[in-house]
Amino acid sequence: MLLVCRFRVSDPETFSARVEQALRLLTAQPGCHRGTLARSTDEDDRWVLTVEFESVVAYRRAMSPFPVREHVIPLLSEALTDEPAMYEPTLTSTGGEVETHTSVLAEDAFTVRLGEAAGPTNPRR
Repeated sequence: MLLVCRFRVSDPETFSARVEQALRLLTAQPGCHRGTLARSTDEDDRWVLTVEFESVVAYRRAMSPFPVREHVIPLLSEALTDEPAMYEPTLTSTGGEVETHTSVLAEDAFTVRLGEAAGPTNPRR
């Protein structure tokens, strides 16, 4: 799973220090592969934080320890909310090889209410 949080930042120095602490905490959690903070080259107040997790379960577990809830959750709550934050990879590539990933969402994930969705035996295509 990929967490993508966009921010509008007025104090880059303070923001960077907060994200550094958040990345230390998150990437120390099992199932968290890597995190990146990037600054826009077009608008100097726009930043993006991406964090890659092994799975949705790893993401949820990484958010559970008290230090993460104390430092990371408040930071993430400041992210811009006009777009989704969690994404699942469909294609990844390393060294010229492309790998296709099967969705972990049920085929009917966006068409039914809670409790009515298909199970993991019917993944979304």
